[in-house]
Amino acid sequence: MMKNILLPTDFSDNAWNAIFTALKLYADVKCTFLILHAYEPKALNMLGQKNQQRLGIIYDSLALNAAQELEKILSYLSENHNNPNHRFETISKSDTLEGAVKELASTKDVDLVVMGTQGATGAKEIFLGSNTVKVLKQLNNISILVVPKDYNFQKLKTLVFPTDYTRKYEKFELLPITELTKLWNATIQVIHVAVEFILNDVQEANQKILEERLAGYNYSLHELGFEGNIAQSVEQYVAESRADLLTMVRYHHNFWERIINEPVIKKIAFHSTVPVLFLPEQS
Repeated sequence: MMKNILLPTDFSDNAWNAIFTALKLYADVKCTFLILHAYEPKALNMLGQKNQQRLGIIYDSLALNAAQELEKILSYLSENHNNPNHRFETISKSDTLEGAVKELASTKDVDLVVMGTQGATGAKEIFLGSNTVKVLKQLNNISILVVPKDYNFQKLKTLVFPTDYTRKYEKFELLPITELTKLWNATIQVIHVAVEFILNDVQEANQKILEERLAGYNYSLHELGFEGNIAQSVEQYVAESRADLLTMVRYHHNFWERIINEPVIKKIAFHSTVPVLFLPEQS
């Protein structure tokens, strides 16, 4: 079955890196890659009503530039990416990034969005990071893979999946993990992140369901204590275990955020040294 993967680009090195990561990760899967560039109109509206003619010229210029840059990407991939499993389509839209992604996710039946995010350095985090977080917030029902700057993907051997067992994971939510695990013959490390590891009845039931969902895959259960900063603890675990991918469900106001007021999703999206796969959230 053909997979539809959306690749937003701003034509930066970071966006190219996200594209290359997606091509390597799904090298053995039949995919249509939709390469999207959205040029946001909001900033242009500051010119006001007085100068509509100039506004039109700027729009035309942005549209022309987008078309030319997308053509360069298509040309490069045609010449240098010889994989019969993959086909490419380019899309240029005058819209906010999150608006364009949301629309295409629906009209193009998108299975996964892969996008880059800059390292957390000043203005770059504010600009690109805020776009990534907006897309994460807008698209709850689709998997989003966030690729850090300069990450060089080679092989998927280990996935890390942090949980607090306070919710049940539906089968469809875990599908992106189980698909990749099967594709790469990888190992899933489920880590229980907590201050103490005594499970209540709900957590025990959810752990059992999760184990049933992962039966038949290579997985192991681990415990990870934290002191004050969950995102840092998870990052340290990922580094020490030499994991290749971090996976998380991005449900709103999760257990960790309610308890310690730490925006875990946002911090991990910005600061992770490995790609982060944000799983779809049940509605």
